[in-house]
Amino acid sequence: MGSLPGAARGLGFWVTRERARVAPALSRDGTRLGRCHDSCATGGMTQKPNPRAATLPHHRLIAYGVSVELLLAVKAANIRDAKLRDEAVRAAKGTCLNCAEAAGRVSRADKARVFAIARGEAVEAIAAVEIAAHAGDTTSAAAEQCVLIGERLLALLTALTR
Repeated sequence: MGSLPGAARGLGFWVTRERARVAPALSRDGTRLGRCHDSCATGGMTQKPNPRAATLPHHRLIAYGVSVELLLAVKAANIRDAKLRDEAVRAAKGTCLNCAEAAGRVSRADKARVFAIARGEAVEAIAAVEIAAHAGDTTSAAAEQCVLIGERLLALLTALTR
């Protein structure tokens, strides 16, 4: 009942006539870590989907997260003028959508073009909230919060357009 010779020995496992065996995993100091395939042994060979895992390109993009923050700040501003509120919310939503679209693009030039559009939408959303504050349709604190988030977002989007 000897091992079969060949390249299989150098790959961390060996083959006997009865069954294939897996060599134990060792740490840097040589202590045994346990089974090599614990995840497969406990959960099977299929991966369980993690609903919170960042699987889409825009979920890994910081600019997308900041654009969502801007959208929430615009909504929290509670602009009383319906037309101005609609304009601000549409522009903030457009910023989020364009960031997501750009993250899904492949070519660098195409990404830069869509990020530039997102940058313009962000400026429009911030300006709409500022105008609402000047007109007395929202508080100056809400406008200042949008400006702070907007400055960070514009810095991110400017870097992504280059």
